[in-house]
Amino acid sequence: MGAPDLVLADRLFRDLAEATGAEPGITRDSYGAGEQAAHAIVRREAEAFGLETEADAAGNLYMTLPGEDRGRPAVFIGSHLDSVPHGGNYDGAAGVVAGLEAAATLRRCGRTPPQDVTVMAIRAEESTWFPVSYVGSRAALGRLPAEALDVARADSGRSLERHMADCGLDPAAVRAGRPLLRAERLAAFVEVHIEQGPRLIGDGVPIGLVTGIRGSFRYRKARCLGRYGHSGAVPRGYRQDAVVGAASLVCALDALWRDLEAEGHDLSLTVGQFATDPREHAFSKVAGEVGFAVDARSLGKPTLALVRDRLQELCAEISAQRDVRFELGELSDSEPAPLSAALLERFESLAEDQGIRTLRMPSGAGHDAAVFANAGVPSAMLFIRNAHGSHNPAEAMDLADFGEACRLLAGLIGDGWS
Repeated sequence: MGAPDLVLADRLFRDLAEATGAEPGITRDSYGAGEQAAHAIVRREAEAFGLETEADAAGNLYMTLPGEDRGRPAVFIGSHLDSVPHGGNYDGAAGVVAGLEAAATLRRCGRTPPQDVTVMAIRAEESTWFPVSYVGSRAALGRLPAEALDVARADSGRSLERHMADCGLDPAAVRAGRPLLRAERLAAFVEVHIEQGPRLIGDGVPIGLVTGIRGSFRYRKARCLGRYGHSGAVPRGYRQDAVVGAASLVCALDALWRDLEAEGHDLSLTVGQFATDPREHAFSKVAGEVGFAVDARSLGKPTLALVRDRLQELCAEISAQRDVRFELGELSDSEPAPLSAALLERFESLAEDQGIRTLRMPSGAGHDAAVFANAGVPSAMLFIRNAHGSHNPAEAMDLADFGEACRLLAGLIGDGWS
């Protein structure tokens, strides 16, 4: 089979950037104008080289290359097209474009795959817009809770249901929870994604083979509450300083991470937001309130449970020590997802045959592949080497590395999978 020529990919990346540019970077808002534009672009390209296209009630787009035996479960290749505000052009989109490029490679070589190959453009993966994990993929599999339709988008304040309706979709069907995609009709789900950390760059390897996807729990709107006071007039022993209380918790969580990691736990702990109330703070005031967010991730459910329990204990201990009070707020979480060992080994074999260097590694970030894996669909992920991380305009994926991922995909779908 010939190598991908990447002409289609290069054009698609340029078109996506042009249509959704929002300096700095790009913005493809979930169930908004940016995501809508991206879906229209990839649908146009898929139809131009003869793929069958359809969308479900939640707006997920399916682009299918017919196989020899259309009764067999299909191989799905997919990722999301939405982005964070002012993000990079490759996060999510690279997986959809890679699927189209692999399908185009087979079409160009005159190869009909043994079974249908469906490229899936998934809606609303980035929970920065709606505080719900994996909206599109869970909706497709009938696993999105009905109450998720009522959550408000962060910027507009309007519900997910209203945004879906504005896009001409069918939120009532989504709310009913009927599966829009039958898991038993999928032979495999493969997601290609840029690596969001520095490991492949640091090791000089173009492709990562993902062993599993970490689950998580998150407190997005936690608070430490103390008492405001004059910075010069309130002695240390009388203070109820929310900054000191919250900072004590951050340091204790970092120590917990260090200790659990030393014991062999897989874990990532982050306080990604930390701020006093701008309506109340001042340089000469003891802070009475600090808002913060806690993000814990692990491949192991017992580890997540342990950390969640320990977090509660630390809040109680620091409250007593510092005379403050913690309100963690609403909890959101996601399940860890072990990926298919058989698919991983198949990709390793294909890479060895094609002279492509690979590295086994876990995914610290969540991805739609986790939803499919937890639904019983054999699932795999390929990471592409990428400089400068992700969720920022500086994402820097080399098109040659992208081509290596496309070669692996073409090898898999050309031979088939069952």
